[in-house]
Amino acid sequence: MSSTGLVTDELQPSPDPNPPPEVSKVAAAAAVLTAVATGGAVYEGSLIRTYNHSSAPSTIAAVVIVLSSALAWWPCVKALRAIPARSSLLADDKVVEARRLAARGREDAQIAIGYAAAGLVVVGILQFVFGNHGAVADTFFDWSPISKAFVDSLQAFWTNIWVACVAEVGVLILGLVVAIMRLLPGRAGAPLRLIAVLYCDIFRAIPAIVLIYIIVFGTPLAIPAAANWPGALLGAISLTITYTAYVAEVYRAGLTSIHPSQSAAARSLGLGYSMTLRTVLVPQAIRRVIPPLLNDFIGLQKDTALLSIAAVAEVFLTTTFYQNTYFKISPVVLAAIFFIVITIPQARFVDYLIDRDAARRAGG
Repeated sequence: MSSTGLVTDELQPSPDPNPPPEVSKVAAAAAVLTAVATGGAVYEGSLIRTYNHSSAPSTIAAVVIVLSSALAWWPCVKALRAIPARSSLLADDKVVEARRLAARGREDAQIAIGYAAAGLVVVGILQFVFGNHGAVADTFFDWSPISKAFVDSLQAFWTNIWVACVAEVGVLILGLVVAIMRLLPGRAGAPLRLIAVLYCDIFRAIPAIVLIYIIVFGTPLAIPAAANWPGALLGAISLTITYTAYVAEVYRAGLTSIHPSQSAAARSLGLGYSMTLRTVLVPQAIRRVIPPLLNDFIGLQKDTALLSIAAVAEVFLTTTFYQNTYFKISPVVLAAIFFIVITIPQARFVDYLIDRDAARRAGG
């Protein structure tokens, strides 16, 4: 007798297949959420048209918003149609087909929920901007003050870029020096290790805006010649001191992530401690910490706006002058737009480096 004939249905009956998962609940949730999103889009479209006196651009924008919210209806309808189809297949004892159909129906419902949720986020933002008769839009997005402040604000923004570039160069160098000081071995390196630890602890604890105030107004008292230095240079020094403490920890994490066998192999070849650092450890560590370094530099770029506390003519201080002139916060929003334009490409570049590093580690 063959082995397949040893067990029969009389001795061990085959289990009944599990029914396919329900589609009705998730499809109903998708329908409700999609309806709410579409209704909200219609309402916000009417607000936009009312605020802009039913102009042609506002009408086009309202139509685009409503049609975009309607994208969720197609997968939602497909999910709803899967409910009776699933029941029909189960009635015909077609369990496998019903399971496949139910899986597609649930996926369509989840897609509809995702689109509808995104639509509700947009509706919430539009309500914040155009609600209360467009109070936020009038205050923050009035084009007239923005256009008048644009040229001066753009020129002032170059100060932010200059300060960020100077500070980033200093941070890259000093951060590595402090990180190496924290990793010096033996009793001879103990005093420098203590200084490095205190440096990182103190300057990570002091808010950047406080340190800028201290350095910009305190340095000329300690160094009389610094009274003639540009305020932007003193601000760059302040940010360099602050971010060196953060970047030193990033460097240290990269250096300690190198396997000890790398250092042992270098020393066994006769390399000294400094040569091992320069040729083996530091190059590998820098490649590993590039993404977090760029994240810190994005934060440094934004913190250049803090120089306004020291009366440095950067973009935030310039736009606040226009704000006080026109009694609208729209020029300050222009400063925010400048930072967004320069920061988003850096953020996407960081994502690219992270993905590339992950692919390299995975052998892709």
